[in-house]
Amino acid sequence: MEELLKRITIDPKVMADKPVIRGTRITVDLILELLAAGATPEEIARDYRISVDDVRAALLYAAKVLGREETIIVEAKA
Repeated sequence: MEELLKRITIDPKVMADKPVIRGTRITVDLILELLAAGATPEEIARDYRISVDDVRAALLYAAKVLGREETIIVEAKA
């Protein structure tokens, strides 16, 4: 699975340093938004001319980043 992460690059000169699919300007967050909206990996791959493995790489990258995040729950005061 780590091989998939090689498909993601971050370059300050491309999309303002956002993680993108290597060789494209397609951002990881765009892919996640499309998936959340109901698009299938196959539809995204076809519409954006990337591979299904690129979509999987975006998901893996997001999982790795979120896995390092700390969640802070703030209780609302009544």
